[in-house]
Amino acid sequence: MGMLKHVLLAAALAFSVNASAQVKLTMWSHWAAEKIKRDYVEDAIKRFEAANPGVKIEAQWYEKTALYAALKTALRAGTAPDLFYAEPDQVEYMENGLLLDLSPLNWSAIEPWAKDIWSYKGKPYGMPLEAATVELYYNKKLLTDLGIKVPANLQLDAQGLTDLAKRARAKNITPMSLGVGDRPYPGAYLVHEALLKKLGIQEYDALLKGKLSWSDARVVETLRVVRSWTDAGLLPTTFTTLKLGEAHGYFHTNPGAVTMLVGSWYTSRAFNPPDKGGQPANFPLGIMKFPAMPGAACNECRTLSVGGSYVANAATKHPKQAIAFLNSFANPEAARRWLEGVLVQTGIKADYSKVSGPHAGYFRELGATSAGAKFYFGQPIQVMQGKPKEVFTQVFNNAFPAGTISVEEAVKQMNAAYGKH
Repeated sequence: MGMLKHVLLAAALAFSVNASAQVKLTMWSHWAAEKIKRDYVEDAIKRFEAANPGVKIEAQWYEKTALYAALKTALRAGTAPDLFYAEPDQVEYMENGLLLDLSPLNWSAIEPWAKDIWSYKGKPYGMPLEAATVELYYNKKLLTDLGIKVPANLQLDAQGLTDLAKRARAKNITPMSLGVGDRPYPGAYLVHEALLKKLGIQEYDALLKGKLSWSDARVVETLRVVRSWTDAGLLPTTFTTLKLGEAHGYFHTNPGAVTMLVGSWYTSRAFNPPDKGGQPANFPLGIMKFPAMPGAACNECRTLSVGGSYVANAATKHPKQAIAFLNSFANPEAARRWLEGVLVQTGIKADYSKVSGPHAGYFRELGATSAGAKFYFGQPIQVMQGKPKEVFTQVFNNAFPAGTISVEEAVKQMNAAYGKH
C-alpha cells in the first residue's frame, strides 16, 4: 500500500510538473525593425523563462501599423494574445474592458507619472517600459557647413531655426527630416513643444484640456512662429507621406537632412547596423534643445511621455503568469539593462548616472538636453480625448505643418472641437 501511495504521489507530481510546463503565453509586439529593443525584450523573455521553467513565452514581432490592425481583428474575434504592445493613448482598450488590471505589479519600482499615464478609473493597465523626450538631433558636419554654431546652452532661438532653414534650402539641403505617413503625432512635435515653452506647464495643460482658448494671443503668436519655420521650407516636400522609418534614413543617409525632430527612441533604429537601417558608422550625430520661443513663460519646459508599453489581455487564461512576466521588468536591474542597451528613457525608476557601456557618451549628451528641464508628462494625444484629440491630430500632425491651412483656420477648428467659438 505504501508503495502504491508512493507511485501515485510521484505520478501526481509528474502530472503537476507537466501541467505547469504546458503554460504558454503568446505575445505580440511592435519593434520588428528595431533590433535594439527587440534584443532587449527577447533577453527579458529568456531570463523570465529561466527563472520560471514552467512558463514559455512565444513572441511575434510586427511593425506598428500591422500590429494594430492584427490586434483589432484578434480582440474582436477573441483570438488575441495573452500579452501585447500598446501605448497609453489607446484608451479604447481600457474603455472596452480589454485589458487586465495590473494593480499587483511592483508599482513602487515605477515612476508615479508613468503609472498615472497608464491608469484608467483608478487602476493601472500598462507596464510603461519606454519613456521619451522630444529631441532635436542634428548632423554636426552639415550644421558647421551652414555656418551655424550651437549655443553653449544647446538652444537656438526661434529666429535661429528660421535662419537654419533658409541657409539649408539655399544649398538645396532639407533642413529637418520629419514625416507623418504612418504616425499620428510627429508633425505635432513642432507645435506642442513650442506651445509648452510659450505658455508654461499650467497654461499649456489648460489649453489641452479646453480651459484656455486657442484664440489666446500667446497661442496665436506661437502658431505664427511655427508657420514662419514651415514657410521657410523647414520640412521635406514629402512630409505628408514620409513614414517614420523612412524619415530616419532621410536624415542620416539619403538624401540627408540637417536636423531630425523625433522622440529620444531615435536610437532604437539609428543604432542598428547600417545594413539594417541604422545610421552610418561615425555619423556626426549631435543633440540640441528645441528652440527657445520669444516671450516664453518656460523655455526650459519639455514633454516627457510614455511610449512602448506592454499590457495583458483581460481574457488571458494565465493572468498570474502574465502579471509575473510584466513584473520582471519592474526593478532597477531591468531598467539599467534597458538604458544601456536601448539608450532611451524608461518609466521604470532608474539611476541614469550609472549608465555605462559603449554608448554612455551618447546618453550623457542626451541627458544634457534635459539638464534643468521642467517636464510636462504626456503628448497631447495622450492627454486629449474624443473630438479635441481627433481634430488636433488632423490639424497639427498634418495639415498645419504641411501648410494647407492657416493659423486662423487651425485656431477655429480647435476651438470648435472644444465647443468654443
